[in-house]
Amino acid sequence: MTEYAFPPGGLPPQSQLLTGRAIFTTAFAVIPKGVMTDIVTSAFPHWTGARGWIIARPLSGFAETFSQTIMELERGGGSDRPETDQNAEAVVFVTSGVAELTLEGKVFRLDAGGYAYIPAGANWSIWNREEVATTFHWVRKSYEAVEGIAPPNAFVTHERDVPHHPMPDTDGAWATQRFADPDDLAHDMHVNIVTFQPGGIIPFAETHVMEHGLYVLEGKAVYRLNDVWVEVEAGDFMWLRAFCPQACYAGGPGPFRYLLYKDVNRLPTLTAGR
Repeated sequence: MTEYAFPPGGLPPQSQLLTGRAIFTTAFAVIPKGVMTDIVTSAFPHWTGARGWIIARPLSGFAETFSQTIMELERGGGSDRPETDQNAEAVVFVTSGVAELTLEGKVFRLDAGGYAYIPAGANWSIWNREEVATTFHWVRKSYEAVEGIAPPNAFVTHERDVPHHPMPDTDGAWATQRFADPDDLAHDMHVNIVTFQPGGIIPFAETHVMEHGLYVLEGKAVYRLNDVWVEVEAGDFMWLRAFCPQACYAGGPGPFRYLLYKDVNRLPTLTAGR
């Protein structure tokens, strides 16, 4: 069974050095797992027995399209009213435990690797009915409707059922699991899993319009962000502004895998500040 990283919580000892790997610039941010402690969690309206590490949110002048929260539900924790914004679509990706997701009247049990796309305005709830804690990523975006295109339908799947699509000319060293059909223009965001085998690389500095959130699920790598190289490992998060150059080298000994958010399939809004 695959194991996925999630925040360690707690607090470091008073004897620990202050030096760390956290970086915030105008082009990117790196939030290492070591700073995701108990004192930076948030509580939310209509949730019980729950806390969340907010690792991305719309922020004027930096990144503007999405929020991402790592949720932890204690036994009996959850919500019947999880979303307060009726225009927010979401992806839920479970990293440990079991989440009982009720979506438009249907009940699903999502174990680690379980994935759900939740359209804007959907009726849903999520609870932990098990003895141990449940953790999951909750990625949210304000859905951008387009006249003549129906919004996407809800779906639930598991990452083991989603094929790996190798990138061209890589012999499988770099592959992506695409949960939504990239040709379906109803979707305005993708949340995928990218896997690099040891030694696999992005062999050029990608520079593109999509904003990214990258949460490292497994392994370690050296990642180039703008003009610097940073070491990242399971449990770290990277937040990339549109057009931030990016590349990576997977360090091994096992695969390097991350959950990747990107905004897609829409013309840029021609309004100042958006």
